Order: sequence, then structure tokens, then C-alpha cells
Amino acid sequence: MERIGIVGAGAGAAAAAFALEDATAETSVTVLEKSGGLCGRAATRRRDGVVYDYGANYLKADDERVVELVTERLPTDGLVDVDAPVWTFDRDGGIEPGRDADDHKWSYERGLTQLAKRLFARTDATIHRETRVERLVRDDAAGTWTLEDAAGNPWGPYDAVVLNPPAPQAAAVLETSSWDADPRDSLVAALGDVSYRRVWTGVFHYPFELEVPYYALVNADKDHEVGWVSREECKPGHVPDGESLLVVQANREWSVANEGRDPERNLAELAAVTAGLLEDDRLTDPDWTDHQGWRYAILEDGAPSEPLRRAESAGLYCVGDWVAGEGRIHAALRSGLEVGERIGADRRR
Repeated sequence: MERIGIVGAGAGAAAAAFALEDATAETSVTVLEKSGGLCGRAATRRRDGVVYDYGANYLKADDERVVELVTERLPTDGLVDVDAPVWTFDRDGGIEPGRDADDHKWSYERGLTQLAKRLFARTDATIHRETRVERLVRDDAAGTWTLEDAAGNPWGPYDAVVLNPPAPQAAAVLETSSWDADPRDSLVAALGDVSYRRVWTGVFHYPFELEVPYYALVNADKDHEVGWVSREECKPGHVPDGESLLVVQANREWSVANEGRDPERNLAELAAVTAGLLEDDRLTDPDWTDHQGWRYAILEDGAPSEPLRRAESAGLYCVGDWVAGEGRIHAALRSGLEVGERIGADRRR
């Protein structure tokens, strides 16, 4: 039996575990996730009958394998598509129709976390939440890996390990790991060069409906305090009739400048900016709010493939949007599917 350890329970990890079910005859998969949830930045919360995706907003249909996965291989009950378009706005707040190039904007009635939940549910993987992996130990003689968590507990041994955290966090784990310095250091350097945009997100609920013709607004010239505003009520099953919920993502500069500030002050400022953008003074006074600061929100560049492939020869694999070089959920899913299949092929040799 092949023993596989997976660090992180994001979309890429879930897709890898799913692919491993078909790729190897007998596999024992253990997933160690630092938080209490699944699906990483494709995150969902619930409050007062409202469901909202407060990280990644939706899944695009930009990859044939992912489309097949979502529409044919996974259950489709509760899969919803946002029909309303995405419009643009500029630094002066001028709103224009226009950038809706996505064929589908998928979520689920119960939120995007359903992606990972449904993928893992089709496997025999054992998931341990609130378990932070801090170190890897390689046993070259046995050809195995052991993982150590924050409490010093060992997990394994594993014949192969999959790393799913954002690249800088994966690099931090590898930097203190016991493994041959040459492949380790080159991989750490490659992962350390991967960059992300920080995003501070405000969530605003209102006891009334907004009458606008779009699902979301995106800042086209990247020169506004807000980069994105979306309406969760456009996702069937997310918001009760007669209510509205806005997910507002600040731009990088605003997010970096204000990440350590009082959240209530940030929320008040973002609500005021959003009210000005949508020309609706009612939006300055939400009846409840939520927020999240995302340190590794939007991928800006990916990792080079050569050090990643060298690591695979030792049974260490990486998955995620940063591996695919595209900061989208479908890219993370594709990365996971491909890595799961490669592990199966490598273990059969």
C-alpha cells in the first residue's frame, strides 16, 4: 500500500487526493490541515441564513478537465451559475458594462467550500484539521518522509508527500526540513520568489435589495481604493429574498497600508467608498459586517518547473495555483489532478 501525506486541504490538495483514487491500486492518504476548514482561499461562511464566498468568488469554466470534473464526476446538486455580468469601473468611479468574458461563474448553494468537501468525500482520505505541519524529514535509506507538526508530533512515514500551502508558507516549511541541501535550497529559493497580492476584504449585509444590472464590478485601471465589489444575492441560495450582501476587496496598496488598523475603521471606510462608487448612501450603514485579511490572496507569478520536478524524484510534490502559474481555482484543481496522476505513475515504476 502506498502511503501519501498531504499538507493543506485546499482545492489542489482535494483534487490530488481525488486523482490518487484512480491512479494507484491501494493508497492510504492522510491530510493535515492547519485550520478548521477546507478549500483554502475558496472560503465560505454562513450567518443569519446567508451563505457567502469571502475569498475566491467563483469557479471559471476555463479548463476542460475541470469542467468535466465539476459537471460529470462530482455531484451537481446545488451547483449554481451566476448569470448577471461583471462590469468595470475606473479610478474616478465611472462604471461601464463590459468585462464579462467568463462562460460560467460557478459556486454552490452551500458555497465554494463544497468543491473540496465533495472531492474528499469521493476518497478514503483521513483529514486531520487544526494540525499545522512545520517540518519535513527525509529518510533516504528508506525512501520515505515524516512530517512534524507544531506540537512536535511525527506523522508518517509516507512514500510521497504533497505540499499545498501558498508558496511562501511551503518554503518556510522546507527551510527547516531535514533533506539534502541541494534540492531543498533550490526549491526554497524558487518558492520564495513567488509573489502574491494582499487583499483586505469587507463583507456588508443590508436588509434591502439593490437594483443594479451587474453581479460584480472590477477596477479596470487598478487605481482605485477598491479592486472588486460583488453581490452574493446573485448566487442562487446564498441570500434570502429582499436582502443584499456585498463582498468588497480593497486594492493591494490600501490593503497593505491598513492591514494592522482597527477592523471597524477599515469596514466603515470601505462601506463609504462603496456607497460612493454605487451612488447609494444607504450602503454606509450595513446591519452586520464581516472581514478577512488575505496575506496570499492573488497570485502574481508562479514557480519555475525545474526545481519542482527535481523534488518529485524524491517523492515530494507541490500543488496549487502557484504551481500552475495562474491565480484561479480551476488552475489549482488542474494542478492537483495532474500531480495525483503523476504520483500514481511514479509509484508504479
